[in-house]
Amino acid sequence: MGLLTVASMLPAEWVVRLVDTNVQELTKEDLAWADCAFISAMVVQRESTLRIIALCKESGLLVVAGGPLFMSDREQFASVDHFVLNEAEVTLPEFLKDFALGNAQRLYTSHRFADLQRTPMPKWELLDLKRYAGMSIQFSRGCPFHCDFCNVTALLGHRVRTKTSQQIIAELDSLYKLGWRDEVFFVDDNFIGNKAFLKKDLLPALIYWRKNKKDLLFITEASIDIADDTPLMKLMAKAGFNKVFLGIETPEEACLTECSKHQNMNRNLAEDVKNIQRMGLEASRPCP
Repeated sequence: MGLLTVASMLPAEWVVRLVDTNVQELTKEDLAWADCAFISAMVVQRESTLRIIALCKESGLLVVAGGPLFMSDREQFASVDHFVLNEAEVTLPEFLKDFALGNAQRLYTSHRFADLQRTPMPKWELLDLKRYAGMSIQFSRGCPFHCDFCNVTALLGHRVRTKTSQQIIAELDSLYKLGWRDEVFFVDDNFIGNKAFLKKDLLPALIYWRKNKKDLLFITEASIDIADDTPLMKLMAKAGFNKVFLGIETPEEACLTECSKHQNMNRNLAEDVKNIQRMGLEASRPCP
């Protein structure tokens, strides 16, 4: 989804192709076709990313890298030509401006956070949708909590920033027109970070949008305190959410204190999960 969004921010005259190596091979024809490779990856994809970069350089491509992997380990990627880090809405325009003038720097970074209401729609049309069991969209970035094992807030901050309901409906309309009818994962760091906006704006908009649409159910991830808000859960279920991924790393109070996961303390986690399930949401969780 990140690269699809970046594709929407590139100059209109650029011809772009997406190769998602989770579902397809990067071929010699792909490399021969291109002048430049934009690469994004997560930390767990380090080894495969090194191989892909090596292939790109052997084919004479300029390599531009961004995403979580390069935020933490860019020193390991000496052959990358340009790093465009942090949020692309902030740093990519700077790179593109310099690139057009022929004086692009090696590193672009910023402490500023993007205004998501200016984020363009991902270019879904670059995907072969038949290869996927689920699609992803993003409503918000950031999380109000301070769990010390999580890099979300280090990358995206504690202030929850959101797209408008109109943006989300437009993204869903685009997927629907392309024929998508399976699950859509709202990949927010914590979907319920702004409960007031969800109740007042986004969820009513989704409920209206779903009229006469039987397919295309939603899943997301949220903090366990969702179990305290029955009206919110009812609205989510009515809007088409049927699964919620919960962060329950441990039930041990001492461990929760140590890792600053205070929102999970003094709770009956088993009862929380039951409350969520009663609202028509399936709760999945990592094992302690």
